[in-house]
Amino acid sequence: MKRRLAKVRAGLPRTGLAVAAGLLLGLSFPPYGLWPLSVLAVTALSLLTRGRTARQGMWTGFAFGFPFFLLLLDWIRVIGPDALVGLALLESLFVVVLGAALAATSRLRAWPLWAACLWVAQEWARDRLPLGGFPWGRLAFANTASPFTPLAALGGAPLVTFAVALSGALLGYAVLRLRRGGTRPGPRAAALAGAGAVTALLAGYAVPVPTGAAGTVKVAVVQGNVPHPGMDFLGRPFMVLDNHASATERLAADVAAGKADRPDVVIWPENSSDLNPFAVPEAYQRIDQAVKAIGVPTLVGTLVDGPDDQHVQNEGIVWDPKTGPGDFYTKQHPVPFGEYVPFRAELSKVITRLQRVARDFYPGTHDGVLQLGPARIGDVICFEVAYDEIVRDTVNDGGRVLVVQTNNATYAESGQPDQQLAMSRLRAVEHGRAVLIAATSGISAIIAPDGSVVSRTQELTPAELNAVVPLRDARTVADRVGAAPEWALSIAGLLACGAVAAGGVRRRRSGGGPAGTPADGEPLSETGAAVAVGVR
Repeated sequence: MKRRLAKVRAGLPRTGLAVAAGLLLGLSFPPYGLWPLSVLAVTALSLLTRGRTARQGMWTGFAFGFPFFLLLLDWIRVIGPDALVGLALLESLFVVVLGAALAATSRLRAWPLWAACLWVAQEWARDRLPLGGFPWGRLAFANTASPFTPLAALGGAPLVTFAVALSGALLGYAVLRLRRGGTRPGPRAAALAGAGAVTALLAGYAVPVPTGAAGTVKVAVVQGNVPHPGMDFLGRPFMVLDNHASATERLAADVAAGKADRPDVVIWPENSSDLNPFAVPEAYQRIDQAVKAIGVPTLVGTLVDGPDDQHVQNEGIVWDPKTGPGDFYTKQHPVPFGEYVPFRAELSKVITRLQRVARDFYPGTHDGVLQLGPARIGDVICFEVAYDEIVRDTVNDGGRVLVVQTNNATYAESGQPDQQLAMSRLRAVEHGRAVLIAATSGISAIIAPDGSVVSRTQELTPAELNAVVPLRDARTVADRVGAAPEWALSIAGLLACGAVAAGGVRRRRSGGGPAGTPADGEPLSETGAAVAVGVR
């Protein structure tokens, strides 16, 4: 028992450093946005897992991942602290596996390369598992306005993550080599590693920025606001719809008075109609009245009845001032526990709060490419902007400008809208498209194809944004290669883990020790102590 307690006490400094590194990573994301901390956090985790056993790596990964997700996902507290803790625990399990893999591959030559690949593999898994995954917290999403960002146009978010992780791991390698000092190759190797880290940081500047456009479209984005934010943002029925209809009519009055140019299209947010217009005649009439007033096709967000009484569908509907509702897009990726309840019969008995999700959202079966007046748009709804393939499909199928319809009223002034804005900026660069964010209560924004924010609204404020945005047909390299870079990098990381496992089997069969010697020549015990602060 004393020996076990001694081991625990000896590991406390390392655990504390892992917690601090996880919090640093959280601070690199919006609303803080200190992106250089993402590189330093990777450096710290690389050093803390270097030369450790798989079990030690797992604990370090947990100590790093759990506080990171608690800070990053703090906005989920509006649903309940148990929801925040539960999701943070679930997501941190992926970092637990990452920690073990980093510890194992730190024995290989070129371990910073394998470490970067493993970061991509960890995000690949989190993006898909469980229940369709939850991509929040990718290194790329902390670097949507950094020198790494342009790399998204070549390999999407996975390539940005790879570059950030490679830069951080190379810095860790440089620290280890510098600690050795002397006249041996340590300083030279440290300099080369540092140069590699800087190269990964600056490589994005070599990526050309999209400039050409096949045409333009005048857009108006309407943010009507909600009665009050939080879980019950809808307030009394009809109020959210009336807010957006009234804002559109005010814009129409300004156009008629010559105070504003008439837009070619108008964008309303997700849930801008809080009533199903096909079931409530008053809602239909109110939408039709506002669209006729502005006189141009309008994208309206609303919930409609699903294929049966147990389901609803979250849709963006093209509403024409002459012909009324037409083509539509149904959200493909409903959010588990927010928009549908997995294992409803069993879980609702234990977690009564889930009964507030009265009906499950029914997923759509096609992408959001819609003809909205003169513009062929690619519509994605809310959290879907975090999923690579959903956004990419809209571009590859002909979307010339991206639209993100969102309702962030539940998470107003919590940092979540800022995080979603950052993701949208990355998508603009990745696909070379202007991005139009329409939010019920903020943040609505116009984003140029280079990722710069042309204009944006404040939260909880009624507003309209007007802009002329480019319509682009050209596809980026990222559009053409799709998920190939992510798969290639993930497989490379997993193969590195396989090589370590195979080497361990060979050593056991030959009667050797269970651990090898790290590639840079440091004994494992020394390597384990070679953290920047020298903690054993």
